[in-house]
This record gives sequence, C-alpha cells and structure tokens, in this order.
Amino acid sequence: MAQRFRDAGFSDSDIYIGGPNDRKKNLVVRLHGSGTHKPVLLIGHLDVVEARREDWTTDPFQFVEKDGYFYGRGTQDMKDGDAIMVATLISFKKEGFVPDRDIILALTADEEGGSSNGVDWLLKNQRKLVDSEFVLNHDGGEVHADHGKALALIVDATEKLYSDYQFVVTNPGGHSSQPRPDNAIYELAHALIELEQHKFPFELNNVTRAYYEHLVSVEPGQRAADIKAMLRTPPDESAIAGLSKDPIDNSRLHTTCVATRLSGGHANNALPGRAEAVVNCRILPGHSKQEVRDEFIRIFANPKISVRYITSAGEILDTIPDQRAFAPPPLRADVFDSIMTVSAKLWPGIPVFPTMATGASDGVYTMAAGLPTYGISGVQQERDDHREHGRDERVSVEGFYKGVDFYYQFLKTLTSK
Repeated sequence: MAQRFRDAGFSDSDIYIGGPNDRKKNLVVRLHGSGTHKPVLLIGHLDVVEARREDWTTDPFQFVEKDGYFYGRGTQDMKDGDAIMVATLISFKKEGFVPDRDIILALTADEEGGSSNGVDWLLKNQRKLVDSEFVLNHDGGEVHADHGKALALIVDATEKLYSDYQFVVTNPGGHSSQPRPDNAIYELAHALIELEQHKFPFELNNVTRAYYEHLVSVEPGQRAADIKAMLRTPPDESAIAGLSKDPIDNSRLHTTCVATRLSGGHANNALPGRAEAVVNCRILPGHSKQEVRDEFIRIFANPKISVRYITSAGEILDTIPDQRAFAPPPLRADVFDSIMTVSAKLWPGIPVFPTMATGASDGVYTMAAGLPTYGISGVQQERDDHREHGRDERVSVEGFYKGVDFYYQFLKTLTSK
C-alpha cells in the first residue's frame, strides 16, 4: 500500500510505517489540506479473524469473485473498507484536490484487541502523526438492505463494550468406568445451558431509541408494529420478545454473552479433572465488565465454577478494570450533513440515522483518547447476510463499488469549503 501511495505522488515524508515489532506494523499516510480546520483521522484494521479452509466453500485467504460477490476473509471486516479509503486518498492526490483540513489515514495491526493493537500503539507512541479533531472509522455503519432494496444508511455513534471471561470447573477426576455427576465437563455444560437461557435486561439508550424511532418508518408489517409497541412507556414485553428472536435486534436490546471456545479432559478413559470455556460478551453502554461477572456468579450459584477475566492480550486475571462503554459523542452537523447530501444522490429517499454498533471496534481507543469517533462505510449489506467472522464471508460487488462512490463523494463533501 505504501508503494501505491508513492506511485500516486505522496512523498516519503508523508508515509510512515512502524509498530512495536516486525509482524505488527502500521501504515500512516497524510494528505495535506489548506489547514482551515484541524485534521480528520480515518482508521481501519488490516488483520482479520482466523479462518479454517475446511469450513469454507472457497479458500478464505484467496480473493474470489463469483455470483456477484467478492468472497474471502475480511471482505466485510474490513479489507473492503481499507481498500476504499486507500482508493479515495489516491484519487484525491491524482486530482490535485486540496481539502480544507489534512486527511490522515491509519491502517493498523490487530483486529480491535490484541497485544499489539495499532490504533492504541499509535496514540501512545506517535500521537502527533494521528492527532485530529475527530475520527471516521470505516469499521462501522452501512446501508441496510432487504432483498437488494436499500432501507437506511446508518452511522455508528456508539458501541457495546467487548469483554472475555474464562469459566473453569475442576475436580479430582477418576476412572471413566465409574461416572460421577460432578464430572467437570457436565458441570460446565450445565452452566453454559443456564447462560444460554439467561436473558440480560432489555434496555434502550438515547442512540438505540433514536435508531428504532427512525427504523419504524421503513420496516414492514408486524416488525413495524413490534417496534412501535417496544417504544411505548412502558414497553410491550411481547414485542420485545418478538424482536429479540432476531439476532441483530437482540444484540441491540440486551447485553449478550456466548461461549466461543471449549476444552476439557485429558484421556478417553478418564473422568475430566478440568473443563474450561471462553465466554465472549458485548455489554451495553453504561454497564461494566465487573457487573457482568457478578451476574454470572449469581445465575450459576455454583462455587465450583470460577469466573475470571481475559484481557485483550490474553492474560487471565482475578480482577477486572473498571471499564464501561463511552457515552456517544455529539453528532457533528458537518459529518451528518455530508452523509445526507451524498446519500440523497445515491439512494434517494432513504433515511440517515445513528445507531449503536453491536460489536466492538478500534473506536474504543480513539474515544478514550478524547477523539470523537463515527462509524461510517456506505457499503450496502443485506440485513440477514452478515458473515463477518463466519464462514464464506462476502460482500456484493455492486454494494462494494457503490460504497467506493459513496466514500469518495462523502469525504470530498466533508472536506470542501
């Protein structure tokens, strides 16, 4: 990518490659503007979640185009966004466009967490390179579509808090010819079933309430009726239950926790003396990681199950930092006006509104550094075809290229006089 920027006319002094080690480096590029305003920072992670070839119908690390889609790990999360931001800055440079502020692009190591997270490292070690008035994170926001019809363009104005926990059950084990009910795997399995059946409380914040107030105008039939009923005071419990059957809605309305890794036992003919699981949680803003751990202990009511915290670097700790999701930043008029101007050209008639990301992003680091952060992509995505982190990840060819057009026009509109 650095070479592509050099070929487009960027000087070496405006291209930086660096990081904590040889495997975890970051690329920072600056397009100089008039200096009328403070810089804007664009961020995107380069690393992706692991994938296994045997799980996919294509090679996950081979870029494949078929049936109107681009397939491959990262096509949704988020090599598509990295490519779009690179293409936009190269286009600006070749055209001789001078924005009203410097535009800084940081393409970074590790996906959100990790021991060498690039956004975190740059803010702590190269702050001058990335210091800005606000941040645009391509790892968020999209054009919601239903069977190819664009419904709304959403902008991530806040996000849930990511947290991992380790559940462990231990006992003396023994010979498998003498089964016992305190089998470590059984104990852990029962706890995970309780977790599956447990529903964290329903909650709307100012962003998710605004999201559903806008969404009700574009949703059909029963779904629109359920949203209206949910928004009443008091909310209709049956409407909440109906909406919560949809994984996307469920994750916007509740803190969610799910087991993502399991291990246990040491021999085929021995009772397991240890079983453990990793449970991943996405926590609603305003609630802490410790609150969720306390909730686990309450619902299990089993002293045999230990619940410990796993840091982003993989350390397992008995104590949890007092960390909560950040409050949403003010919705900048210049950002939203620019989005609406371009959206009206590309998707006439669809609304634009903020939402809460149900996952996590590198915005947690920029927000912690005092930089207001907004998740904006403009890539069209079917609401029931989210495959990021999953099998056969893909993005539609048409949706990708329209996302290229959107981002070019949006960023130019935002940074023009």
